[in-house]
Order: sequence, then structure tokens, then C-alpha cells
Amino acid sequence: MPLSDLSLAELERYRPEREEPADFDAFWSAALAEADRLDADAVFTREECGLTEVTVYDVAFSGCGGQRVRGWLVLPAHRDGPLPCVVEFPGYGGGRGLPHEQLLYAAAGFAHLVMDVRGQGSVWRAGATGDDSPAGGGPQHPGFMTRGIADPADYYYRRVFVDAVRAVAAARSHPAVDPGRVAVAGESQGGGLSLAVAGLVPDLAAVLPDVPFLCDLRRGAEVASTGPYREIAGYLAVHRGHVDAVFRTLSYFDAVNHAARATAPALFSAALMDTTCPPSTIFAAYHHYAAEKRMEVYPYNDHEGGGAFQAAIRLRYLRAVLGD
Repeated sequence: MPLSDLSLAELERYRPEREEPADFDAFWSAALAEADRLDADAVFTREECGLTEVTVYDVAFSGCGGQRVRGWLVLPAHRDGPLPCVVEFPGYGGGRGLPHEQLLYAAAGFAHLVMDVRGQGSVWRAGATGDDSPAGGGPQHPGFMTRGIADPADYYYRRVFVDAVRAVAAARSHPAVDPGRVAVAGESQGGGLSLAVAGLVPDLAAVLPDVPFLCDLRRGAEVASTGPYREIAGYLAVHRGHVDAVFRTLSYFDAVNHAARATAPALFSAALMDTTCPPSTIFAAYHHYAAEKRMEVYPYNDHEGGGAFQAAIRLRYLRAVLGD
């Protein structure tokens, strides 16, 4: 796969102007306040899955609109005292999977909560949470990117972002988790969700967005040649007069705007041959990220990014930031 975006030298200078609605903070304050009227009511049910070195709980908590959102909490079987925790969000189309697919962080001594993304979990890894919200009933391009896109209050990712914030609260409610040492992480869509949570939750310990999606959404729709950004372009190819309205809605969900409000240190990664999340979109979020940050770059990789190499770097970074 050849380079299809800016050169690394250009990426290091790429800092586009943010397109942010005047009521951005009020919009998100209202969304989170609405969710907070309901207790998260996190329930952890022991899952017997044949694994002896970890303890696994089936997690259910009240997300946006009170809908029950599922996940796994995976803990080292042998532990002393509350643990630092990684809350992880799946990539586009994936869900929480099976417990034996979620061993990395627990094997390193961390608590690990992996959240389902509502309505997903049927493409590359299984999920157990539907999207029961009545919102977003208008026309959409196949996928999730244009579901409810006519109005930010109805847009699909409003529900998902609120769910992600509630997942952090759910993790913090478990007695095995140290609530002061919680990081958020994810690849692709999961990386974009981790950036959104970084802007919406003020007291995280670390943020780990790998090849993040949902960044610099207008540019993504214009330059990505594969993946879900193409859903936006496909929608606008049909709804030719909706361009301004669509990008106004998306501005509430652009991780670049959330990154500008982040307070926790972050470890980013980008791949320079990525046609799904073009590196310029990732560098836009990186350059606007408001807290301490660093970037790992993989010059010859596509959307798989750093893969296992990046996972090893994440573990070292988490050890340095969160401790044992």
C-alpha cells in the first residue's frame, strides 16, 4: 500500500482549524447530566470460562437512556489491593468478544474492562448489546456513521459517547479497581472513543488512542479510500444539499474537539499507509490534544498500525504512568 496522505514532515505541521459549535460544551454537559439522572447500576456477574489465571465478570451497566450496556471485567486471579484499570473500547463493528480474547492487560497486572459498542459486535468480534434507542430513524447510509445524522441530539455517536463515559464510572465502582488510576484505550473507533472520553472525563490517568477513527471528520470523509469515513461521503453523494448540516452535526463528535479539552497524558499511534484512518486526521487530533502526549509512527503500515509492537509499547507506557 503506497503513501496516500501527507508526508511525515507535513504531518508534523498539520494543525487544521477546529470547527466547533458555540454550544459544544453545553451540548455535552446536558447529555451527561441526562445520563447521570440514572444510577449506572453496574452489575458484575462471575463468568466461569475455564481460565485459571484471571477472574472474569460479565458486566452490565446503564448507559445512555438507561439501556443496559454489556462488557467484560478481567482481573488477575492473584492480586493485592485495588488495581490500575484499562477501560477499552472496540474498533468499528466489533464487540467485547469472548473472555479468552481479553487477556493482555490482566496478564500485565491491570484490571481490564472492555465495553460493547451498542448495535455493533457482528463484523469481526462478537458483542452482546443492541441499540434500542428510538432516536435516529431518518435515512442513513449502511453502517453507523450516518444514523441520525440530521440532528446531533439524535446522532448515533451521542449514545455511544455517553455509554463510554458510563463505562469508566462502572469500572471505578468495582472494589478491585483503583478509581484514581483509570486509563482509556482502543484502536480505530476505540481510539476515537478514548479521545472523546478524554475530553469528557476530567480525571483520567492516561489515554491510549491507536490509529484513532472519528478525528478531523471532514477530512476523513474527503480523503479516506476505505472504511467507515466512506459512509459519510456516500450519504452526501445522495443528499447533496445536506453538506453543511451533516458536518455541523459531526462537529459535536469530532475527536479533535474533544482532544482540545483533554487533561490526561496520552500515547498516540499512526500508520502512514493507513487508508481507513488517514494519518493527517490522527495528527490533527494529536496536535490539538491539550495535555502531555507522544506519538508512535509506523511508516509502512496500513490500518493494522503497530499491532503487537504497539501493544508492547502500551504496556511499558501504562507501567510508567499507572504503576503496579
